[in-house]
Amino acid sequence: MIYVTGDLHGTAEHGRNRLSARCWPEGRDLTRDDVVIVAGDFGYVWDGGPSDAWWLKWLGGKPWTTCFVDGNHENHALLASMPERVWNGGRVHEVMPHILHLMRGQVFDIDGLSIFTMGGAASHDREWRIEGESWWPEELPSDAERTEARSNLDARGWKADYVVTHEAPLDLADDLCWECNRPFDGGDEHQRFLQEVDDRLSFGTWFFGHYHDDEWRDDRHRLIYRDIVPIGVRRADEAREPIGGDSNDG
Repeated sequence: MIYVTGDLHGTAEHGRNRLSARCWPEGRDLTRDDVVIVAGDFGYVWDGGPSDAWWLKWLGGKPWTTCFVDGNHENHALLASMPERVWNGGRVHEVMPHILHLMRGQVFDIDGLSIFTMGGAASHDREWRIEGESWWPEELPSDAERTEARSNLDARGWKADYVVTHEAPLDLADDLCWECNRPFDGGDEHQRFLQEVDDRLSFGTWFFGHYHDDEWRDDRHRLIYRDIVPIGVRRADEAREPIGGDSNDG
């Protein structure tokens, strides 16, 4: 099984961790062959200190394999220092043997499904953060990462079963920024790139985080936050009640 959930924000929300057995009892029955993907703002690779180490050990002790795309609220310099390897056809940073950062512009083949990943987003709260301590300019993908993404999608004929990103494509980000009272001035280069992918790529469902809500924006784009959903879920089939998650995780 492959599941997707939204922003965890690391130790900032560890007291209400939706991946605990209390909040998500279904997780007890998973194995290392099962994968939980976090749609950005993973946050447990933050300062390399004892708190990071404790919670990474806790998460690494769960029975499944945890994967994540990077969000804007990550220590990108520390992530880049992690050992890199190929996993299921795409490049990852290995945080721990069963905690993997799915790098930008990759296509992974997991359990017969192809998943395109593209982390990154711009921080709307950048002015209140400190560069190199709580904000990193690498939060936005580089030209080289976009080029690699296009090359990997060229090799797949611009087809993938699923997409997992942190940011939304431009057309969706426009409305979402307005709804969340976040600044939007025509969109940034990353949102425009994701719109290019949205326009060109043949895919089933696109999961993205960043906007701290749980809803289908249309039949193919699923904003994910507290819910934990099987990756094959469709809008018409998803139950009204959240699948997994913690109702007190506010």
